[in-house]
Amino acid sequence: MEAVEAVASTETKKSLWDAVKPYFEKESLAALFLGISSGFPFALLASTLTTRLAQDGIDKKTVTAFTLAFFVYNLKPLWAWVIDGVRLPVIGRLGLRVSWMIVTGILVIAATLNLAFADPGADIVWTATSAVLLGIAGASFDIVIDAYRIETLKPYQLGTGSGMSQYGWRIGSAAAGAVALVVAARYGWTAAYAICAVFALPAMLTALTLGEPPRHREPSRKKGLGELWKSIAGPFVEFFARNGAWLVLLFILVHKIGDTLANLTFRLLFEDLGYTNDEIAIYDIGVGFWALLIGVFVGGVIYAKLGLKRAVLIALVLMAVSNLSFAGLAAAGHSNWGMAGAIGFENFASGYGGVVVVAYFSALCDLRFTAAQYALISAGASIVGRFLTGTTAGGLIEGVGYVNFYLLTTVLALPGIVLFWWMMRTGLVDSAMGTAGEVGEGDARADP
Repeated sequence: MEAVEAVASTETKKSLWDAVKPYFEKESLAALFLGISSGFPFALLASTLTTRLAQDGIDKKTVTAFTLAFFVYNLKPLWAWVIDGVRLPVIGRLGLRVSWMIVTGILVIAATLNLAFADPGADIVWTATSAVLLGIAGASFDIVIDAYRIETLKPYQLGTGSGMSQYGWRIGSAAAGAVALVVAARYGWTAAYAICAVFALPAMLTALTLGEPPRHREPSRKKGLGELWKSIAGPFVEFFARNGAWLVLLFILVHKIGDTLANLTFRLLFEDLGYTNDEIAIYDIGVGFWALLIGVFVGGVIYAKLGLKRAVLIALVLMAVSNLSFAGLAAAGHSNWGMAGAIGFENFASGYGGVVVVAYFSALCDLRFTAAQYALISAGASIVGRFLTGTTAGGLIEGVGYVNFYLLTTVLALPGIVLFWWMMRTGLVDSAMGTAGEVGEGDARADP
């Protein structure tokens, strides 16, 4: 299917304003608020929890092992089919997607408050359990958010909608991270985590305001074990029946290994280089935030001008090179300018890549199985990197040092670049697309 590429390629004939205009449409604005709520649980489990544990004197191997709490995000396909097909009692009258958004949002708030009262110094096991519970709640919230976003966006909005989602994700992640650091420095980590629970509200309010997404397709009713099995297996059977599906899955698995492996260790580097909480908030979160905004905007424009395939290939190269900047920072030592440069390039590459790669992954979904298929794709996109980070990153850093560690993460990014280039040359990128990228009645944007 070449519909997504066709939609993107038609934008080459339009002006810069035509490429920017979809950012201001209600569907893209909705993606912004959905992204805000999606980003904050990840931030609390990643960089914020890493800083909290490090400041409590927990050793590096234990700190990086905590990233296995993210592993539950990779198990999303196991229960995503429930969110695709099970209508909740009573609250289900609001609609399938809206009701699940409210319920999973409440679960995230409860799990965040639970982690707020955990004390790593007194009970590391309960802290780990609380982190896993937040991971489960956050993963479920993500399933609903991703499905709602994809089914709300029209095909021509996939690039800009993904950009707005990335804006939102970074706003939620950066705001929650900054708020947590500032509040923790003054009132402690319990207050910091408790305040951050409010970041679940934007997605919940968006769903209540807009209602059910217009492209949502109601699942067939379940009438026994046979139909139940079809609802579980159907999304996977449909995906793997496509031409080149197994190679697409391989690309999903390997394309972000180096980036993920590096990303979840940045706070350890900053702690060892002697950066203060305020410096981290200013340079890591502040400079990174603005670099991300620029990267997302550039990603949306490049997607419109160059098309999906070339835009994705550029993103893969940028994400690989960005790891080199942290090798340079580790070699240079404590330097605010060095930190600003490394974080700036990393976030620009991440913002740019987030737009085009998320647009590509969204277009892979069949609208009958949006939640289940995107859960499979998003889980696969980071499972290898997260597993390696949680089990080996701390040991690698202690064994080879930060410089060699970040050089290694750069090398690990190369297979994804080569594989996607080969998929472009053989036409497999187009042949494995799903119906989410197909233009239907009322989907296409009218020419001015």
